[in-house]
Amino acid sequence: MKTIAKSFSDSRRVFLKTSAAVGGGLALGISLPALAQTKDAFAKPDQVNLWVLISPDDTVVIRYARSEMGQGSFTSAPMLVAEELGCDWNKVRVEYVSTNANVVSKRAWGAMNASGSQTIRSSQEYLRRGGATAREMLVSAAAQEWKAPASECTVANSVITHVPTGRTVSFGQVAAAAAKLEVPKDVKLKDPKDWTIAGKSMPRFDIPTTVRGKQRYGIDTQLPGMVYAAVAQCPVFGGKVKSLDAAKIQGRRGIQKVLNLGDFVAVTADNWWRAKEALKLLPIEWDVGAYGNATSATIMETFRNGLAQNDLPVAKNTGNVEQGFAASAKVLEAEYFTPYLAHATLEPMGCTALMKGDKVEVWVSTQNAEASLATAAAAAGVPVENVEVYRVQAGGGFGRRGTQDYTRQAVLIAKTMPGVPVKALWTREEDTQHDFYRPASLVRMRAGLDAAGNPVAWTARIAAPSIIATLSSLPLANGIDPQAVIGFADQPYNIPNVKVDYAQRNGHVPVGFWRTVGHSQNPFVRECFMDEMALAAGRDPYQYRRALLKDKPRDLGILDAVAKHAGWEKPAAKGVFRGIAETDAYGSYIAAVIEVSPTGKDAAGKDSFAIRRIVVGIDCGYAVNPDNIVAQMQGSVVWALSAILWGENTLKDGRIQQSNFHDYRMMRLAEMPKVEVVIAPTGGFWGGVGEPANAPIAPALCNAIFAATGRRVRSLPLINHDLTMKKA
Repeated sequence: MKTIAKSFSDSRRVFLKTSAAVGGGLALGISLPALAQTKDAFAKPDQVNLWVLISPDDTVVIRYARSEMGQGSFTSAPMLVAEELGCDWNKVRVEYVSTNANVVSKRAWGAMNASGSQTIRSSQEYLRRGGATAREMLVSAAAQEWKAPASECTVANSVITHVPTGRTVSFGQVAAAAAKLEVPKDVKLKDPKDWTIAGKSMPRFDIPTTVRGKQRYGIDTQLPGMVYAAVAQCPVFGGKVKSLDAAKIQGRRGIQKVLNLGDFVAVTADNWWRAKEALKLLPIEWDVGAYGNATSATIMETFRNGLAQNDLPVAKNTGNVEQGFAASAKVLEAEYFTPYLAHATLEPMGCTALMKGDKVEVWVSTQNAEASLATAAAAAGVPVENVEVYRVQAGGGFGRRGTQDYTRQAVLIAKTMPGVPVKALWTREEDTQHDFYRPASLVRMRAGLDAAGNPVAWTARIAAPSIIATLSSLPLANGIDPQAVIGFADQPYNIPNVKVDYAQRNGHVPVGFWRTVGHSQNPFVRECFMDEMALAAGRDPYQYRRALLKDKPRDLGILDAVAKHAGWEKPAAKGVFRGIAETDAYGSYIAAVIEVSPTGKDAAGKDSFAIRRIVVGIDCGYAVNPDNIVAQMQGSVVWALSAILWGENTLKDGRIQQSNFHDYRMMRLAEMPKVEVVIAPTGGFWGGVGEPANAPIAPALCNAIFAATGRRVRSLPLINHDLTMKKA
């Protein structure tokens, strides 16, 4: 994920602008957070430093600044602090950092957004330093008590030992004294080979409450005197309320207010069902604007016009592609398409807001508490210092909970009811049809091969909306959206002449960050086309890639590890066919091998296949919590398969046609194939794990389908090709 390099500013205007911009997958760049003991109103008696609090009974509380939505970093990030601290992991508890405190202290805890698979990779250094700083302060306090050099002390399991004398003291016994000491300016971090907590599979803190049904999500918020709001937005994006007839529903049981808030309508009631049912009966006339006739076909026409345009902005241009093609023995060309996709989180969008005077409190499932805070402040018209955002576990995020339209709505409704907490909740239909969708994308690929089948020229021309231009409303630097061209402009293969250009085609459909963003679609195009090149060269697709990756040891390493685990070099079982793909994403290197078997026709006469096996591997540099990495890889495969098999949002009359899970399908438990995860960390760098496994699944599966059927899939979802999956 591309980072916007900005530092914190006290300016409310700048804070609002930058916090809103990081709403999806963009990371707001920061200086290293403070590591020192604070002396402000937020410090607690048992606080050693910003990250660590230790009670006399040796309980260690580690603060967590980002959000938890099932990705497991609520456990993995504290593991890094605990590793350097040297505490007893069994005595660790985790608490969220106050969003308001982070604002008032000029972002002392750093960024609070959980997006772009960056929680570990972008904060690991200051988390580890936070733990190491606290450790040295504890050791110094013990050494002073013993009147001994700190260098003679060791730390393990929350116990400090003076080696020459054997004296020991627990963290809780010296924590108060340690908190009063000068903070060390420099600390030494452990070599990963010496880790005792990080690098091991640790149970996640959120799992017990989740499996017991006790987890509290934003949708579960309950406050005394709370009212409920249902919302309706114009079915055509960008439309406004033209008129409504509130008299039609006034007097219904429990109904309190009917609000025309310009770009949406809200009905409040004493319970949400009554509000929702009344809203369904409310006559609303919408001004749909200029896009009431837009369809998927008209949008595709704009994409094709983009591909035909001359002198497009260039994302990469190495060598001389014209000369390369002129010298080629064979030229391949193909077009690939990937559709708009909604996030469809199991917990729909919603937020609870309370406004008292010029103070605002918000309870919300969010991926970015800072963006929630900034949005709430802007909607309420109050300084950011007057807002507190209470994070709860999110029932899925996938990029959707970074954009804060639902937070804005809740605060605007609460503003009309001072002193009353308002829970605004979307229906599934509202959620599906008012998303910030993954951009649709049309890509024209072209490759020139020499007489031996080696690529000498390669081009990618992409027509797609820009996420960055949509969310920031600012012009693109050099006309390029990095997410639209990612995987093409940074492709790892050794090809001498490469050109990548981009036609920005923004329409009225709002686009945003969807799990794996550009890596969810561009590797499908690149790696399927790579198989087309291997076929034209008469080469094995695995060996063809190997030859082109000889100068990329990490790409080659994960490709080899996955191929070896899958037994690629051995003949597949009779009736089993394989596909392979490799890419990098979010600082990690990923590959997949998928095995399929044709299973004839289904009841509807469509060609069916069974997925026999999925092998997916990752080199993320360092594996902090291996069991959680396995879970994230498996979850990414579920996510990917849902999109590959059925995922598509289409438009008619300017609006999204799909509305719920009956026509926007998700993978079900009984349908899920076997997934084998290969973790192959090589060290020396920090990669993300929350999203990367999504990237190679579509090309590996479609390449396997080609091997099995001879049918080349160049657009998704597979259901549009009369291809269906059967359980193996």
